[in-house]
Amino acid sequence: MTSHVPNEARVIPLRPQATRPQAARPQATRPGARPAASPVPPERRPPAAREPLWRDLVGDVLRRERLEQERTLKEVAEAARISMPYLSEVERGRKEASSEVLAAAAGALGLGLGDLLARAQGELIRHTGPGAGRGASGARNTNGM
Repeated sequence: MTSHVPNEARVIPLRPQATRPQAARPQATRPGARPAASPVPPERRPPAAREPLWRDLVGDVLRRERLEQERTLKEVAEAARISMPYLSEVERGRKEASSEVLAAAAGALGLGLGDLLARAQGELIRHTGPGAGRGASGARNTNGM
């Protein structure tokens, strides 16, 4: 006689289960301590400003330059000796390309690696510099004062 074992796998959660707030319980507080502020639910929090990723900035610069030259992805990929799908992923910010790949792609577009990175740095400054969503108090003074 065989025993019937259900064909179910044990699931191990990767993230801890979110706990629901329980009914307010009286908590012992220290004299003079302020009550803890209740957490703000995620749907009521203001969206956090997200700095752009370097790979997104570099990819945008590569794509913009390629389109300004009216060249196809295939042409640039062949000139750079990298695969067309990989160049596409680099342009879309899906891949973190090595310096060799970036230099090859920049060279195929008639740019040096320094030119590509300087343009990407300009984009980063434009996205995160003073007045780019941080407000006056969040801007850093870069003139040493």
